[in-house]
Amino acid sequence: MADKIYDTPMLDELENGEWPSFISGIKRLRDNHENERIRSVTNSLLGQLEHSYETRKGYWKGGTVSVYGYGGGIIPRFSEVAASFPESKEFHTLRVQPPAGNFYTTDMLNKLADSWEKYGSGLITFHGQTGNIMFIGTDTEGTQHFFDEINEYGWDLGGAGPCVRTGMSCVGAARCEMSCAHEHVIHRHLLNNFTDDVHRPALPYKFKFKISGCPNDCQNAIERSDFAVIGTWRDDMKVDQEQVKAYCETKGRQYLIDNVISRCPTNALALTDDNELQVDNRNCVRCMHCLNVMPKALSPGDDKGVTILIGGKRTLKIGDLMGTVIVPFMKLETEEDYEQLVEFAEEVIDFWAENGLEHERCGEMIERIGLVNFLEGLDIDVDPHMISNPRNVSYVRTDGWDEAAKEWFAKQAEKKAAQA
Repeated sequence: MADKIYDTPMLDELENGEWPSFISGIKRLRDNHENERIRSVTNSLLGQLEHSYETRKGYWKGGTVSVYGYGGGIIPRFSEVAASFPESKEFHTLRVQPPAGNFYTTDMLNKLADSWEKYGSGLITFHGQTGNIMFIGTDTEGTQHFFDEINEYGWDLGGAGPCVRTGMSCVGAARCEMSCAHEHVIHRHLLNNFTDDVHRPALPYKFKFKISGCPNDCQNAIERSDFAVIGTWRDDMKVDQEQVKAYCETKGRQYLIDNVISRCPTNALALTDDNELQVDNRNCVRCMHCLNVMPKALSPGDDKGVTILIGGKRTLKIGDLMGTVIVPFMKLETEEDYEQLVEFAEEVIDFWAENGLEHERCGEMIERIGLVNFLEGLDIDVDPHMISNPRNVSYVRTDGWDEAAKEWFAKQAEKKAAQA
């Protein structure tokens, strides 16, 4: 290691307080790791970070770093103060795709850690905002060696740049009783189909898939992904009245009224005098609050499927956007159903790639061209379930709405009859 250990008085302040500090973690690598290269790199990193705090400036610049055959998956970082901190002059980050549902074996975690200590800094983040495993800090030569080694035992790089990004799915039916879909099967079908679009950036900007097995949306897919797949059900919620009564006995009837009945956003719940729960399923909006509070008493219905929302994202050009419901309900049971989902995703990406502006997310394109044009471009009929409530301004005529609604429901009945 370099003879000089950099003084870091400002970084030392970040170790004060009750919470674990990333500075303490880097110092452990610097002071205790058996690999001299890692000790040297982390010492240099701390020195540059202290310098950044002193000057209130960042000194990392981008560039181009890739592995053979790939156009993305690596975030290049070159130091602008390399002369002062030479051991960390290159500090690239590799994004590696996690398994569906983030299920790891300890054997695989040990292999990844061993490979990273061989070629990198030892710093790892589980997981980045996109969902990747973030291996932070290696030089250009180490990038290729690390990728080759982990690729040999089954791991692949995630997305970076204007491409399809790494998909994410929740823990799902493996541990959650609210699951309404086969999250990991959906994840694998989408990932396998769009692998080329992950590795070779060729889109207006990034495009994210996230899959949550129920409306709790533990993946935050609705606000964080361009294509959100949310498990749901369309028949009646299942109610175990004996468990409802047991809940009233243990918690008290008033507690249930205050914390479940009165908190239903559509007033779809009622409690009878003999402590039975009545559910107005036509007005249930699947907010999941009652199911989360009383998981033994309430559970999703049996007619399960997914809702697809398009256009969610964090702040870019026009601020945060929530996903818009494009497909209110899709059954996913057979292989043909999954193929239909993948084909729909292809149509969405193709339309966006053709009509989106450079550095424009899919949701921003929809805001610019209008939802009606987007639906027409994908040949999707407008569904009343896409609308939270009709317009109520005085200058919009509403005569004829009832007839139009009857026609729509008649068409839906014909579709169901044809499918049967």
